Amino acid sequence: MRAGTALAATVGAVGTVALAPVALGAIGFTSAGIAAGSYAASMMSAAAAANGGGVAAGSVVAVLQSAGAAGLSGTATAAVGGVGAAAGAGLKWLGGLIFKDEEDDEDDEDKKKCRNGNSPYPRLPALSSHLA
Repeated sequence: MRAGTALAATVGAVGTVALAPVALGAIGFTSAGIAAGSYAASMMSAAAAANGGGVAAGSVVAVLQSAGAAGLSGTATAAVGGVGAAAGAGLKWLGGLIFKDEEDDEDDEDKKKCRNGNSPYPRLPALSSHLA
């Protein structure tokens, strides 16, 4: 893994873990309960209607309310951090595809030379001579 990708993954992981409580509060899962008129309230209403009047333990609404009230558990923190790391690394990769520079083009040419059995470095022997 290159340093830039590792940095992007780290920033993604830290950012999502730090912003998860903010996002939960913004949609209505607060430490005081579900905020009236919020997106969380409509989720709770739909879940209660689907379950005959109550919200099932372990349901998405119940888990999100628990996280909003008490914060993320260790397992949830790891899961959110993993998703953030993957998103950060994915965005770095996508940015590399979109904003490719001349140095990347030179690296690609060197890789093509190596695949064809020619070393891009004149002092090094071709790799194919060692594999024959």
